[in-house]
Amino acid sequence: MNDSSWGPPRGAGYRGAPEMGVAPAGPAYDVHEAQQTRPMPNVPDVPDAGRDAESRDGRDGDATHVSGPLFRDEMPQEPMSTPLPSPPQKKRAGRDLRAAIGVGVGLGAVIVASLFIVKAVFVGVIVVAVVVGLWELTSRLREQKGINAPLVPLAVGGAAMVVAGYARGAEGAWVAMALTALAVLVWRMTEPPDGYLKDVTAGVFAAFYVPFLATFVAMLLTADDGHWRVLVFLVLTVVSDTGAYAVGWRFGTHKLAPRISPGKTREGLLGAVAFAMVAGALCMEFLIDGGSWWQGLLLGLAVAVSATLGDLGESMIKRDLGIKDMGTLLPGHGGIMDRLDSLLPTAPVFWLLLVLFVGSG
Repeated sequence: MNDSSWGPPRGAGYRGAPEMGVAPAGPAYDVHEAQQTRPMPNVPDVPDAGRDAESRDGRDGDATHVSGPLFRDEMPQEPMSTPLPSPPQKKRAGRDLRAAIGVGVGLGAVIVASLFIVKAVFVGVIVVAVVVGLWELTSRLREQKGINAPLVPLAVGGAAMVVAGYARGAEGAWVAMALTALAVLVWRMTEPPDGYLKDVTAGVFAAFYVPFLATFVAMLLTADDGHWRVLVFLVLTVVSDTGAYAVGWRFGTHKLAPRISPGKTREGLLGAVAFAMVAGALCMEFLIDGGSWWQGLLLGLAVAVSATLGDLGESMIKRDLGIKDMGTLLPGHGGIMDRLDSLLPTAPVFWLLLVLFVGSG
């Protein structure tokens, strides 16, 4: 989820930190442009300037008067044009909504089809998302910070982590995580020692942040009603983001974390909580075996908070890297990591609460 989905768009009265590389909008900028581009005053023709100059030089008798102004200070000045006030701008979402909706619907169709046809196919979808997310993250670290987290052991270990979590549960996920971290340390030894510590630190962080957290989604799938659990997890996270967008865009005025993500508002957070709690109550009551509505309320609250923290966490990473999106793979959304930011930290929270409420299934 992106900054623009939490509060009023920046073109409509935004006063937070400007986006890098974008000229600030507003009356002050327009006045400056008007001053820089106003027309220069017309200079009258001076047909006798040459003759009069010769007269003053003594070559043509007494000096005669000059028929036009010779100096800039004597030129008639035109009044400075007053810039027209900027017309009020309508609120905009900040992204191509048609493309975003189309991509979202397409991804949703793939996810639902893989969930309810063959569970193993959905595990493959998770693996693909993890590998692409790792590629985006390591690429941005290398481009923006010069950090070379080794992608090959991360991709292989990340895929193994998801499969191990699905096949062997939490124990298998932890073992695969440890082996992946060890592989990162050894792989980096084949290169010069300069930057070794920062490279392996970033590699271990990437292994935990992307594939290990995604493993909890695969673990949700192992229950008898696993496809419904995963569907509820996705629905609650999407509903939380949608509530934050709808309420924040319409009513958002108080910034939630302006230094991290200026577009997010407290009103948007309240919208996320309200939408997710209602959706959680309905889903737990009608979709999860043994679930009840009050459990859904608590589950929705936890999802809204964890999704918001996940979104802020990736915003912090992108702000440190000096980028707006992690990638451009998904039109209207950014990259894969820009869609996983809320899902990844929410997965272990959702898994834990569901196990406490209705068991591991």
